[in-house]
Amino acid sequence: MFDMFDWKKTAIFAGGVLFGSAGIKVLTSKDAKKVYTHSTAAVLRMKDCVMENVTKVQENCNDILADAKDINETRAAAEEQVEDTSADISAEE
Repeated sequence: MFDMFDWKKTAIFAGGVLFGSAGIKVLTSKDAKKVYTHSTAAVLRMKDCVMENVTKVQENCNDILADAKDINETRAAAEEQVEDTSADISAEE
């Protein structure tokens, strides 16, 4: 009967249970909680930094958009003035 029993699989299973139990103890320790807390604080600082950069980029994009609209309005006004001038010249001839 013991010949049919797979000792290798049993040892792997027992090792996994032992490792899992030890892992749970490590993950719930006070030191681990400090690591989690410091990691979370670092992520929050990073989030603040990223949000500041996003805000700067949005402001720059709004400035670029406003400048582009001004350029297009100026260009359209200049083209309209050229068309008016050419229409006046054609009417005089």
